Amino acid sequence: MIKRVPISALRVGMYITDLNNDWIPHNSQRKRGVIKKEETIEKIRRMGVQFVYIDASRGLDTQDSETAAEVDRRNESALQRAGEQLPGLRARVPLEEEIVIAQRIHSQAQGLVGDFMNNVKLGGAIDIAPIHKLADELQHSVFRNANALSCLGRIREKDNYLLEHSVNLSVLMSLFGNYRGLSADVLHQTIVGALLHDLGKILTPDDILHKPGRLTPEEFEVMKLHARHSRDILAATEGIGELTVITAAQHHERLDGSGYPEGLKGNEISEYGRMVAITDVYDAITADRVYHKGLTPTQGLKKLLEWSGDHLDPVLVKEFIRCIGLYPVGSLVLLESGRLGVVVEANDSDQRLPTVKVIYHTRFRMAIPVETLDLARPGAHDRIVRAVDPDEYRIDVRKFLA
Repeated sequence: MIKRVPISALRVGMYITDLNNDWIPHNSQRKRGVIKKEETIEKIRRMGVQFVYIDASRGLDTQDSETAAEVDRRNESALQRAGEQLPGLRARVPLEEEIVIAQRIHSQAQGLVGDFMNNVKLGGAIDIAPIHKLADELQHSVFRNANALSCLGRIREKDNYLLEHSVNLSVLMSLFGNYRGLSADVLHQTIVGALLHDLGKILTPDDILHKPGRLTPEEFEVMKLHARHSRDILAATEGIGELTVITAAQHHERLDGSGYPEGLKGNEISEYGRMVAITDVYDAITADRVYHKGLTPTQGLKKLLEWSGDHLDPVLVKEFIRCIGLYPVGSLVLLESGRLGVVVEANDSDQRLPTVKVIYHTRFRMAIPVETLDLARPGAHDRIVRAVDPDEYRIDVRKFLA
């Protein structure tokens, strides 16, 4: 049986199935295996891990635990409570209209961020004006219809993670900042900070940056320097605002002080640093990478809830969930009819009733003609039962977005 145990109850002889520390980016630790010595437990404790998952059937058990199913039920309950609140941003233009503009912006953004990073790496003249223009376009697109860029954020390639992550993070920060009512200038600065938050990786050696396997502890320390490099490069760049620097500098800080580069705690981390930490973790854990199978959007939201308090701001996590919806764009959901649908657009009035593309019937185990269904429309006699993992049905949801 899989159980979650506090770090204080961890003992030699237990079999770890999950270190539960994917909130640590570039996580280089072995994920599973029998604990053979006390030094291993101390290493896990030093990482800031509060709870790990063990398999009680393959190693020692403890009474100081709860089953993984119990944890999931609690997170699901918290997620549903957040879903009872009013959703995030009201669409002002139809998705079909905005998606055309969003595709251009999204494609342009990856090229622009890549060119900017290469230019800085080569020591060329830095022109920040195109980045500012891009941030404004992202902001305006989200204001018109947030679902368009959200759709595109779920269509990604494993080997282009760095650029896609930077663009997706800026979209999420734009969504989050709009939802929280940040002023136009503050929102603009945080979007730029999200776009350029990984700029410091231009100083990370390629053999570490692109290493397909686990990083050694020494390599991980080198990788961690990128946040400080991002801060220093941006602080020295003309035309960059203070909040942009703060956003980029603090995206890996954690409430309990286990983050980096400064190990800030609690309110030592700015509001924008706490926001970008949430969006950064969410995008990272829901992305497929060469060495990491991404969680579904709903699984990702549950993990944010689980890591709230110790690592992530619990109030802001709940706001983020209300912002992007109970079933974020790109989620695969099971309907009462037995059909599966891909969420393509949030509902302005009720998070539980998004627009989905119905694609598959679970009772007949077969694909069905694609149908767009607005669950909030009168006469739409179907409801979401739960989110499901696309791998369970071998479905690539990306084919049904945009």
